Amino acid sequence: MEARLKKIRLLLLDVDGVLTDGRIIINDRGEETKAFHVRDGHGMKLLQRSGVKIGIITGRSSRVVAHRMRELGVDMVVQGSKDKRVPFEQMLKQTGLAEDEIAYVGDDLVDLPILRRVGFAATVADGCDELRDEVHFVSRYPGGGGAVREICEMILKAKGDWEGVTARYREA
Repeated sequence: MEARLKKIRLLLLDVDGVLTDGRIIINDRGEETKAFHVRDGHGMKLLQRSGVKIGIITGRSSRVVAHRMRELGVDMVVQGSKDKRVPFEQMLKQTGLAEDEIAYVGDDLVDLPILRRVGFAATVADGCDELRDEVHFVSRYPGGGGAVREICEMILKAKGDWEGVTARYREA
């Protein structure tokens, strides 16, 4: 697994069920809200500091997602994609990366076509059962509960970047 992680230059993420707990909360005005775990966001920022890019491919469209990704400096964001293979192919061309340089985290069957192609495929602890035999790693954390942070740390440590990107927090 470490050899796979060392090659990663792009982390792609699903949103609902990966960066969130999968619940869709709609208030009485029809406005959607989502809860994101702050440690997932910090893990993404640490990964970006090491030079690894981050992208989002999600089947739903939400202003909340657009706002959160702007906050995190994620500019490769595709929402409303019913067939995630299309934006995946576009991102391959846009970045010039090989499939084995990409990690993907998904939680449901719609993610399977991409999970089968990337260099490092992962799912969250509460991802659908069918993914477990198809991925390289199952997080011990659920979607929206720190799974993305765990995977970001794994990539950083495998690449030897963990100490460098976290040094400022240990300095007195």
